Amino acid sequence: MQLGFDYIHVKYVFKKTTEQRKIRTINIEDFIAIYRTLAHRNEIQELFFSYSPNHKILTEVNLLEFLKKEQFETEATEATASELIMKYEPIEEVKKLNQMTFEGFLRYMCSIDCAIFKHEHRTVYQDMSYPLCDYFISSSHNTYLISDQLIGPSHLWGYSSALLKGCRCLEIDCWDGPQNEPIVYHGHTLTSKITFASVIQVVEKYAFVASDYPIVLSLENHCSPKQQEVMADYLEKILGDKLLTTTIDETVPTELPSPEALKFKILIKNKKVGTLQDTILRRGLDTHGEVVEFEEEVDQSEDEEAAESKPTPKTPQPKRKTVEKKSSSPPRKKPKVKKIKLALELSDLVIYTKSEKFVSFENQRANQHCYENNSIGELKARKLVKQSANEFVLHTARFIARIYPKGTRTNSSNYNPQEFWNVGCQMVALNFQTPGQQMDLQNAKFVDNGGCGYLLKPEFLRDHYSKFNPHSVIGNQNPTTLSIKLISGYQLPPSNLSRSNKADPIVQIEIHGVPEDQVKQQTCVVRNNGKAKCYFLKAITPSGSRITL
Repeated sequence: MQLGFDYIHVKYVFKKTTEQRKIRTINIEDFIAIYRTLAHRNEIQELFFSYSPNHKILTEVNLLEFLKKEQFETEATEATASELIMKYEPIEEVKKLNQMTFEGFLRYMCSIDCAIFKHEHRTVYQDMSYPLCDYFISSSHNTYLISDQLIGPSHLWGYSSALLKGCRCLEIDCWDGPQNEPIVYHGHTLTSKITFASVIQVVEKYAFVASDYPIVLSLENHCSPKQQEVMADYLEKILGDKLLTTTIDETVPTELPSPEALKFKILIKNKKVGTLQDTILRRGLDTHGEVVEFEEEVDQSEDEEAAESKPTPKTPQPKRKTVEKKSSSPPRKKPKVKKIKLALELSDLVIYTKSEKFVSFENQRANQHCYENNSIGELKARKLVKQSANEFVLHTARFIARIYPKGTRTNSSNYNPQEFWNVGCQMVALNFQTPGQQMDLQNAKFVDNGGCGYLLKPEFLRDHYSKFNPHSVIGNQNPTTLSIKLISGYQLPPSNLSRSNKADPIVQIEIHGVPEDQVKQQTCVVRNNGKAKCYFLKAITPSGSRITL
């Protein structure tokens, strides 16, 4: 239990209890009394005494005073205090008097109602009427995988789990399957396969359990046109009215609709034939069997960056007797081109989330429509953040950008999402199955706003003329000074690195934000003690940062 008492003290408490009963055994009431004696927390008792006139109970009025002065719950009322008493006071006689004992107070202090997170933020409180591109959107990478990226299982649990956590952008890798049934798996690997139809059934079932706001199904489509039509059929029949099949007012938009306008709708993200205007004109027509073929350049930047990151051993070059002519410019690599065949039935289901190849910020600014978005690999995105951070901010103020992990993360590890949130990237896709600091940041960010999966970006990341640059924030933002007081550590477990079975607690506090604010501090080690200690820390953090302890 990590209570930090020695054997002599425990023996003394036990002996004192048995002497009172004049027997050498104890019952459950005795055990509870001994436990409370050993686990006594002075810092909590002192807090209780400061608001309890008789040091025995808190009245409704006493508890309300505590809530307002200590917890800063300025809108709390006597009814609020009464609800907490009813919820946490264990003694019925005291509860009937609308009072709280120290035991009830201790239970409240260790509960979710006493959490540092604001009560108001447990429900949707932000304005949800801005365009989709103005929000961070909780996003998953290769959602079907629940282990590694090479030989692990594909499982429907990946989708139900992500949806129940409020995830709003799910990825589906689609391939041709037997009996004209599209399948989902990580192509060209040994991961197991599940049917596309079963994935859509799970999505339909869990889509709006945790959140009412729109879901984006990001299709990594490798299917033949014939099986693409099967996919379109499943999407329409299984999702029914939940599937968005046309624009809200059946006109071509000049800006994206809001999450509020798209509540209870599922959007398809995929490549698309032509423009949204073409789709609207085809509405109602039979496009079964119609296929369009086009060419697209293969983006090799990810492979090139990966190669650059590895040192290339120098090999001796043979001496040439002939004099070579120096070229004025290096030879250009001929771009790889792949042919894409799209079935119109599937293409026409793509409305506000058309996948568009990212070429450059200048190109996208000149040619990209509001309903087109870009998927950018982790390595290329990181390079853009380093070289053109402000241009990235301006791009994401207008268009949705999805970031995905590099291909070498075969163990399903995650990158730091903060570096891409810093430039306003909306869909920063992570491997939800892999715990760690990266997913801690994801969970901490999206528990806000009722856990609905959408967070309104700060104004400086929504401004189409923003001058914000995460690498140079001095003078751009008004910093916030944060003072953290660690009041108590409660029965902390020992580290798996500990040489003994005793806790030597140390608390590390880290700010995750723009580079200027990245800071890590820690308390002194408290040897052999899992009980309470107090520390103080001051840190400066702008809007959009996260604190981890």
